[in-house]
Amino acid sequence: MIDRKIKRFFRKHHVLTIATSVNETPWCASCFYVYLEEENSLVLTSDLSTRHGREFLSNTSIAGTVALETRIIGKIRGIQFSGTVFKPEGTLASRAERAYLKRFPVAMLMDTRLWIVKITYIKFTDNRLGFGKKLIWDPASVSGQP
Repeated sequence: MIDRKIKRFFRKHHVLTIATSVNETPWCASCFYVYLEEENSLVLTSDLSTRHGREFLSNTSIAGTVALETRIIGKIRGIQFSGTVFKPEGTLASRAERAYLKRFPVAMLMDTRLWIVKITYIKFTDNRLGFGKKLIWDPASVSGQP
């Protein structure tokens, strides 16, 4: 089960950095996103004219971050995650589009593709809970800890 602090952090923010890699050459891009809590997934838009958009087609394994910018060390919070990216279809595509357009209505004016990041691992750092405190969500691990 995903800690509510992680869910809240994803919901409160709207920009992520996503990392792709093709032919052992990494690339990062910043994207607006919306969190789909039921699916533990992120919705973002990108078209195939972008490097990361093209790379989604070659390697669906991605990693990313969502970070709170602060100069106060005791307030540092951020998420590192990994997952797989895919183009949604059917009812998931409809739900993803509704959620994305509700959060970013200006996207209605753009001709772009929706993508879903199915999250497979999350590490949430929250210094408010103690310096370097980490909350891990890892469904591959029996205990939930790495």
